[in-house]
Amino acid sequence: MSIRTVPSGHLNGNGMRPKLRIAVVGAGYWGPNLARNLKASPDWELVAICDLDVERGMKLAESVGGVAVLESLDELLDTYNLDAVAVATPAHTHHGVVMTALRAGKHVLVEKPLADSRAKGLEMVDEANARGLVLMADHTYCFTPAVLKIQELVSSGALGDILYVDSVRINLGLVQPDVNVFWDLAPHDLSILDFVLPGGLHPTEISAHGADPLGTGRDCVGHLTFGLPNDAMVHIHVNWLSPTKIRQMIIGGSKRTLVWDDLNPQQRLSVYDRGVSLEHQPRSAADKKTSAISYRLGDTWSPALQEREPLGQVVAELATSIRNHTRPRTSGESGLRVLSVLEAVTQSLGTDGRSTIVAGNEANLQVVR
Repeated sequence: MSIRTVPSGHLNGNGMRPKLRIAVVGAGYWGPNLARNLKASPDWELVAICDLDVERGMKLAESVGGVAVLESLDELLDTYNLDAVAVATPAHTHHGVVMTALRAGKHVLVEKPLADSRAKGLEMVDEANARGLVLMADHTYCFTPAVLKIQELVSSGALGDILYVDSVRINLGLVQPDVNVFWDLAPHDLSILDFVLPGGLHPTEISAHGADPLGTGRDCVGHLTFGLPNDAMVHIHVNWLSPTKIRQMIIGGSKRTLVWDDLNPQQRLSVYDRGVSLEHQPRSAADKKTSAISYRLGDTWSPALQEREPLGQVVAELATSIRNHTRPRTSGESGLRVLSVLEAVTQSLGTDGRSTIVAGNEANLQVVR
C-alpha cells in the first residue's frame, strides 16, 4: 500500500516538524481519552471536537483548552484543513463516519471494533488503500508495555512453539445496550493475539458458546475457542456477571509459559521455565501415544516494564505512519481480522456453538484438513 503523505511532514524553519491537524469525532466514553492524549502530543494539533450532543462536546473542548466544537461532520471537514480524524463513536456509526472522512482525503484512527460487520470493515479498508490513506484501528492494548514485551518474547522464540492460549476477561457489568459480551470484551483479546502471534490472527474455524441468564436479549457470558497450527488451541472467556474483575492471559509454549496479569502492577508478566518437557518426545504419533510425559521445573522471572500511557503511543504511531508512508502496527487490516472473527462468533452462536468458518480465511481450510 502506498500511503499518501502530507506537506506537514517537512521540517519548518526551526528544524521541527509542524504538528499534524486532527479532530476528535465523538465526545462520549473514549473521546475524552483521545482528546487528552492528542492535546498532550508533540505530533498533533487538536483542532476541534465533533459531536451530535453539542453540550457534551463543549465540556470536552473546555477540558482540553477550548478548541472548536461542531455538530456536523460535513461542516467539520468543510471548515477545517485537517490531516486526520479520530473516531470514537458507537460501532454501528463507524462505517459512515470513516467513509466520509476517507472520501474527504483524511487519515483515520477508529475505535474498536473497526465496524459492526465484516462487509463494512472491508469497504473501509479498501477505500483507505485506494486513496493511499492511513486507516488505523485503536487497539490500545497492543501499545501497552506488557503486550509489547509479550510480542518480543513470542517473536524471539523465548517461549518456543505456542501450545495453547487461555485468556480470561471478566467483571461485573456493564451490560451494553447494543452488543453482546463477545463484541464488547473479546476485541481486546483478539487484537492482542493478532499482534503477538506469528503471522497474526488467521483462524480457519471458531466455535462460540454464550448464555443470557438475565434475559437481556444479549449473551452476558461467553466462551470462544479456535485452533492454531500444530494442534494448539486458543480459549477466550468473557463475562459481564462476575463479582471479581480478572484480566489474565496465559500463553503456553514448548520452552516456557508466560502469564500476563494486567491487574497486578507490581508483576504484570511472569515467565515460567517449567511445564511439559518436549526435548525427548518421540517423533512419530504412535510412539508419542505410548510414551510417558516428562516435566521440567525451572525458574520464574518477571520482565521489567517501563510504564507509560499506551494511548499516547497510539497517537504517536498514527503520526509516524502518516509522515513515513508506513502501515501502522494496528492497521485497518488488523481491525478487519478481528472483525472477521467476531462475525463468525455471531454465526456460531446462532447455531448453538457449531464450528463456523471465518470469512477471509477459507483458503486455509484445505491446508488445515
